[in-house]
Amino acid sequence: MNRMNISEYKGVFIYAQQVDNKIDNIAFELLGKAKDLAADIETKEVTAVLLGDGVTGLADQLAEYGADRVIVVDDPELKEYRTEPYTIALTEVINKYKPEIMLVGATAIGRDLGPRVSARVATGLTADCTVLEIGEFKARGDSEPRQGQLLMTRPAFGGNTIATIACPNHRPQMATVRPGVMQKKDKVAGAKAEVIVEKVDLTPNDKFVEILEVVKSVASTVDIADAKILVSGGRGVGSPENFAMLDDLAEAIGGTVSCSRAVVDSGWKPKDLQVGQTGKTVRPQVYFAIGISGAIQHVAGMEESDIIIAINKDPDAPIFDVADFGIVGDALKIVPKLTEAIKAQADK
Repeated sequence: MNRMNISEYKGVFIYAQQVDNKIDNIAFELLGKAKDLAADIETKEVTAVLLGDGVTGLADQLAEYGADRVIVVDDPELKEYRTEPYTIALTEVINKYKPEIMLVGATAIGRDLGPRVSARVATGLTADCTVLEIGEFKARGDSEPRQGQLLMTRPAFGGNTIATIACPNHRPQMATVRPGVMQKKDKVAGAKAEVIVEKVDLTPNDKFVEILEVVKSVASTVDIADAKILVSGGRGVGSPENFAMLDDLAEAIGGTVSCSRAVVDSGWKPKDLQVGQTGKTVRPQVYFAIGISGAIQHVAGMEESDIIIAINKDPDAPIFDVADFGIVGDALKIVPKLTEAIKAQADK
């Protein structure tokens, strides 16, 4: 197989995910990281690729968070996410514009779209990255390390080790990135980007599915990835009924309840409240870890919190290694007293 001419590939691109004509926060996070990567490889432009139906007007939002250029494929076939038309559209954009780096959010959509696109453009994909940086990499057969490579770091083997991966011989260098891991830049109100509207042939083929009905669940809780204060419980809380005291603490302090994988596996709380390697990555201002031992898979999802407060009866629990404040004791006794103290202070 002939090697592609990688020198033709320039610039940092991100896939700007939107659902129901609302740009997802992951797009702004990817733009933040893309600006940093672009500076490191001395590339002037960061490009966002926006796919959908009636979405061209969303380009200004992407500009305000760092996009210098927005490539839009606006077509009725892209009204809802479907694998085949979205794959065709993003593949065509990549083949025409030849980005050096292509970032996709590791959302439900991105985890479906990213691998399919990477296969069609004959490149590799590193999934669920937690760190992206530019550095040198010595590929097999090289006498000297190659400079300016995208080094993609992700947890491996269930989070028990960390792997750093490069894609030296193919372009674009593609990665999916977990929501909540990268930080978006400050919004620049009124910023504008160059907008390019591309036409792609999206004539339905035998791989196009037909959406018969979209049934939306009603979310009664805040997305934990957006919460400023999280009160998170683990197996040490003891029972689903005992989570009521976490609800009380969260209400008193203006926070949101979340949990560990063990709680979800036990059926106490739904998956969308799970923090950790197989849940969501969160970065709140305050994170209460109550009855959570601190397995590496959980810590990977919350260690970037500004302040971590751990309550656990095991003084040797690993959670205390990452906590800013630790309380050794029975959470069932400590949490109600903490809630009472917070309410009393609020009443003053």
